[in-house]
Amino acid sequence: MPRPDAPHGRTGRPPVTSRTQILAAARHIIDRDGWEKLSIRRLAAELGIGATTLYHHVRDREDLLIQLLNEHADQTLHRELPSEPRDRIIAAATAIHDSLAAWPWAAEVLTADGFLGRLGGSALWMVEAIVSGAIDYGCTPEQAVHVFRSIWYYTVGEILVRAHSGGQRAGGGSTAHLDTFFANVDKSQLPRLAGIGDQWPALASRNTYPQGLRQFVDGLLPKTPLPT
Repeated sequence: MPRPDAPHGRTGRPPVTSRTQILAAARHIIDRDGWEKLSIRRLAAELGIGATTLYHHVRDREDLLIQLLNEHADQTLHRELPSEPRDRIIAAATAIHDSLAAWPWAAEVLTADGFLGRLGGSALWMVEAIVSGAIDYGCTPEQAVHVFRSIWYYTVGEILVRAHSGGQRAGGGSTAHLDTFFANVDKSQLPRLAGIGDQWPALASRNTYPQGLRQFVDGLLPKTPLPT
C-alpha cells in the first residue's frame, strides 16, 4: 500500500534564531539593498521566521541598527591607544573615523543628540579616550566635552559628505555639475574660484582627514599642556 504524501509546510517546533544569525541577516540586507531598506518585516522574511519571533530579540528597527553598530564597533575598535594625551585623542578619533567610514550609514544613525546612550562598551571607550585625553592635557571637563563634540562633528561630517559625494561621482552627476559651474564662473566676481577651475574635483577628492584632524585638535587644546 503506498504511503500517504507528507504534509506540506513546516511541522514541529519553529527553528531557533540566535542574535548572531539575526545580525548577519541584517548585514546581508544592508549590503545588498542599502540600510534604508532594512525593516523588521523584511528581516523576518530573510530569516524565514515571523516578525513576532524577531521581536523577542530586537525592540524595533532602531534597536536593530544600534545592535549592528555596536557589534561592528566591537570588531573594529581596539583599545591600544597612546598614553600621551594629544596622541590618544588623535588615535581614538581616527579609529572612530575609520570604523564608521566602512559603514557610512552608521554615522547617519548617530547624528541625533543623545547618541551616547545608544553606544556599547567599545565605542564608549573611544569617547572616554578623547575626553580623558583633553582633561589630561589641561582642559576643564566642560572644555573636554567641547573638544569631543567638535571632533565628532568634524568626523561625522567628513564621512557623510564623502559617502554622498562618492555616490554622485559614481553616477557622473557631481563632476558634470562642477564642469558646468566652473565653465560659467564670472571671473570678475569670483576670481579665485575661476582660477582654481578644473582642479577642484581632484583637490576635493583628496583624503585630508588625518592632517585636518591634527590641526583641529591642536586648535582645540590649550596652548600649553599640563606638565607630566
